[in-house]
Amino acid sequence: MTKKAVLALLIAVIIPIFCYLWLKSASDTAVTVPKKYFFDSVVTREVNGKIKSDTFWHKSANLTLVNQLGDTVQLYNIKGKAIVIDLFFTKCASICPRLTNSMSKLQQGFITGGNVRKKIDTSVVQFISLSIDPERDSVSVLKEYADRNGINPDNWWLLTGNRDSIYDYIFNELKIDKLVKEPVSPDFPHTARFVLLDKDFVVRGRLEQPYSGLDSASLGALSRDIGLLMLEKDKSKRSTIFAQIIDLSWLWLLIVVLVTGFVWYMNKRRQING
Repeated sequence: MTKKAVLALLIAVIIPIFCYLWLKSASDTAVTVPKKYFFDSVVTREVNGKIKSDTFWHKSANLTLVNQLGDTVQLYNIKGKAIVIDLFFTKCASICPRLTNSMSKLQQGFITGGNVRKKIDTSVVQFISLSIDPERDSVSVLKEYADRNGINPDNWWLLTGNRDSIYDYIFNELKIDKLVKEPVSPDFPHTARFVLLDKDFVVRGRLEQPYSGLDSASLGALSRDIGLLMLEKDKSKRSTIFAQIIDLSWLWLLIVVLVTGFVWYMNKRRQING
């Protein structure tokens, strides 16, 4: 075998390996999306002689309430969006006005268009302010509060309804008492924390730093994470063959095909020249 043939063979082997290592390195240093917090169960099963565990992450249940416009809405009516939830009540004179102002800033961050025709991008995120004092926060009270604070209802709901349903959702679906570091009263869950749900209604976030509606750095992280969730790939689908080739088994198959083809080509050429 000539020096050129040996060089060509080495190139055929080295290039796929180099590509794999580069892609693997890029994957390892990629930006991480917000983690999932809670799981409902872990199922262990045997696949081809190997033990495999499947984690079923906690999906928040549906919730039916009434918004500030008097419309009955359901959580599951929100399709393909990230969801940001805060807990408030209209008579609050402490942190709630600041939470509302923070939510407004988040909403303004998703304005699109030029200087003349600006509008809220409603396709990316839905904001929800959930009243923890629904007996006093009627639809008319919520509407007055929304108008006073300049709340855009296009993708921001102020919700009221049955108190038991709201509190059950807060503690059993959002699991707010496990999500925040400070104690949360089961009788009145007053907290400055914002909750982030992905498009599958799974609670997401940074375990070491829950989102605070009172901290500008935390709000910046929340805004960034909303964007990351919208870019998150569906791992249950293989969109392209290129994504599969990244797997090491495909790499070795590719090398075998290249080497076999190269040997066949060299033999064919030797036969022609011989």
